[in-house]
Amino acid sequence: MTVGFKVGSITDEIGSSDFFHAFFSTIAVRLEPAWGARFPVLMTKLYQGELRQEDAVLALGELATVQSELRAFPPSQIMWDHDDKSKSPPWGTDIAATITDLSNYFVTSTGRDLIETLREGIEALRDQGGVGRVVNY
Repeated sequence: MTVGFKVGSITDEIGSSDFFHAFFSTIAVRLEPAWGARFPVLMTKLYQGELRQEDAVLALGELATVQSELRAFPPSQIMWDHDDKSKSPPWGTDIAATITDLSNYFVTSTGRDLIETLREGIEALRDQGGVGRVVNY
């Protein structure tokens, strides 16, 4: 199943739900002592499927910190599943040479950087109002 982030009438495709979960699993394992402890807006509100305009500024700050801190980890430190740390990506270690660390590891199914895609959606939410939703399609 494919998921996207929808703000207003625009949905940005992210990729499989496993891929989306892997992004948050990596944050939880590599950057937090417990799920949502450091990044509560991203890890609880956005991950759970809904982000409101009033949380957008905090979400953007958390996302910037996540991006900055993930730069310290090589691609081999990917965490595919927070609940089953033995799982690995379906492509194994066969990744593009342009992936140099975990901050640029996550590329959407449309070829865009996931962090930048989320940033654009959250900025639109901040500016336009409403609710951003993680949607299945």
